[in-house]
Amino acid sequence: MKVIIINGPNLNFLGIREKGVYGNTTYEEMCSYLYKEAKKIQVHVDIVQSNIEGEIINFIQGAYEKYDGIIINAGAYTHYSIAIFDAIKSISINTIEVHLSNIQAREEFRHKSVIAPACYGQICGFGKYGYVMAINALVQQ
Repeated sequence: MKVIIINGPNLNFLGIREKGVYGNTTYEEMCSYLYKEAKKIQVHVDIVQSNIEGEIINFIQGAYEKYDGIIINAGAYTHYSIAIFDAIKSISINTIEVHLSNIQAREEFRHKSVIAPACYGQICGFGKYGYVMAINALVQQ
């Protein structure tokens, strides 16, 4: 199985930004962890990140006929990007939305995900382990 993990804006600043919410683990450390965990599950993962909405859409469209699953943490775009919603809907790849923090326990504007209805499922609040949960969910379907 081949899965792409797409990370959106500000994820590259893990370990720097809002440590009380996101912890001390850096983005590079999280990616290393995910590569190791995916290997244990015998899943090939590619991990990409962009702060630019159009690049995230390009990653989604580029996954078409190349990947068996997508895991996306769209960051703030989660809450207002109809374009990312449309991109997910335009391909026939099971996509799981992941968030490191529990978006329901944060500011009210974070409670609604406009991309969730286009996704197979949503996992939030489990930190970097949420990505591992998503990989397992894609394997099990």
